Amino acid sequence: MDQSQNKMGTQKMVPLIFSMALPAMISMLINALYNIVDSIFVAKYSQDALTAVSLVFPLQQLVIAIAVGTAVGVNSLIARRLGARMQEDADCAARHGVALSVVGGGAFILIGFFLSGPFLAAFTDRPGVLDQAVQYSHIAVGLSIFVMVSVMCEKIQQATGNMIIPMCQGLTGAIINIILDPLMIFGIGPFPEMGIRGAAVATIIGQIGGMFVGVWGAFVHQKIVDVRMRGFRWKGGTVLEIYRVGLPGIIMQSVVSVMTAGLNLILISFSEVAVSVLGIYFKLQTFIFMPVFGINQGALPVMGFNYGARNRARLMSAYKVALCGAFCIMLFGLVVFQLLPEQMLMLFADTKDAAATAALLETGVPALRTISWSFLGAAFGIINSTIFQAIGRGIASLIVSVCRQLVVILPVAWLLGRVRGLSAIWWAFPIAEVAAFAISFALLYHAHRTELRFLDAPKEG
Repeated sequence: MDQSQNKMGTQKMVPLIFSMALPAMISMLINALYNIVDSIFVAKYSQDALTAVSLVFPLQQLVIAIAVGTAVGVNSLIARRLGARMQEDADCAARHGVALSVVGGGAFILIGFFLSGPFLAAFTDRPGVLDQAVQYSHIAVGLSIFVMVSVMCEKIQQATGNMIIPMCQGLTGAIINIILDPLMIFGIGPFPEMGIRGAAVATIIGQIGGMFVGVWGAFVHQKIVDVRMRGFRWKGGTVLEIYRVGLPGIIMQSVVSVMTAGLNLILISFSEVAVSVLGIYFKLQTFIFMPVFGINQGALPVMGFNYGARNRARLMSAYKVALCGAFCIMLFGLVVFQLLPEQMLMLFADTKDAAATAALLETGVPALRTISWSFLGAAFGIINSTIFQAIGRGIASLIVSVCRQLVVILPVAWLLGRVRGLSAIWWAFPIAEVAAFAISFALLYHAHRTELRFLDAPKEG
């Protein structure tokens, strides 16, 4: 067995987790940076453009939900099969992952170009905002096949323990996007002024660049799983096994899209500024959440490998290390959001419009401070989701996510808005995390009592 595979079963846990997580953390931080830079340039172009991007955000979340959910299912299956030394099954999972990413990308051509308009029209009747939102959606959603393939190649490599090439994918896409954003939005140099369409085109070109790196990494560079598609045949059993973990993940992340759309509907009844604040929050929180998701990506193949190898000691050790790292990052995020909300919001302010800036700060400062109290509970939820996915219990992650995003947060946000006004709506986030913490803990305890404690538990060397 290749050393890059063996390390997940032999190396000391703390350096192993963080050596695998660090490249993913760097990549995701860079991606968070270019998402924020994208919104900053759009906000400087016009506040209507920023509102338009915020309205399209749920559709972009849906793209990511299907891309990441499917890829996590593939990642988990590859890691478990490698741990169990079932090489042919691991190869089969990787090939099906590539095929499924292409099929998913094809579906979004239809959604982006034909269905996004009616969806967006439900949230605004302002022609200027709606027109820009539709323009952005046609490109950013309709051409999402590139990000679908890129994410799949990334997860295939991570399942084998390779985190460097996925990091290079993210860096390539981010650098391209950051360079092209101002050029295409404002029309600098040889580029025409494209406004919000320029932001979308820059994003797609960046995704294409990252995809090329990912395809090279998955098909040429790594040698642990065979991804060659020659003679590929669909196997229903493999697809079912992928989606046994992946489908709950897709639904779980799609629920975030539904939650965002629902919150937009609640907030728009108060003001468009509130919708913009929510969009800004989702951009800013990526700087905190992405490093935690980096730990998630580093820990998932380690947990899956050791679960497949029936090594309970290393499985639980990986869980504890990941949880500790996630909690520390989220604590740092809480402090930043409590101390610097105004400074962060000013990045997205149109300083030429004093009234708009004042409204943004009035709504946004208490919002950021309130929502950030949810960060500590979120650390526990993310890492619990990781271990559920690693051991093939994706339905547990789904239950927690649905309870957090739909059963709790939307009704609570609506009720608080009706009773106490806009400022109270933001407390729905911390309340939802408290509920999710309790449910997640109960499900993890059940998994431990019914399965995990019965795994073989050899001592670490």
